[in-house]
Amino acid sequence: MQHPDSQRIKLTVLYGHPTDPDAFEHYYADTHMPLVRKIQGVRTEAAKVIATPDGSAPTHCRIFEFWFDDMPHMQQVMSSPEAKGAVADVPNFASGGVSILVSQIE
Repeated sequence: MQHPDSQRIKLTVLYGHPTDPDAFEHYYADTHMPLVRKIQGVRTEAAKVIATPDGSAPTHCRIFEFWFDDMPHMQQVMSSPEAKGAVADVPNFASGGVSILVSQIE
């Protein structure tokens, strides 16, 4: 249970456009996401970017988010063997690079 004074944390992964979108999507769905689903004790959400409000080309193709109760919770979950395995897998398919943001939820 979250302590009333703790600060909730969100970790966001932004995937850049890969060199081979079909290969990326196949690997993401069939190899990477099964690794991510092994991570316990955290809420997650995956999204595919489809557009921007002004019609310009999106700078990212996918977004993945983790929600944590607080910073110690994030550190605990992300230090697990399952999380380390998923993180280590990212270079195997993310040819467009990734940006990772840690945010304090207000």
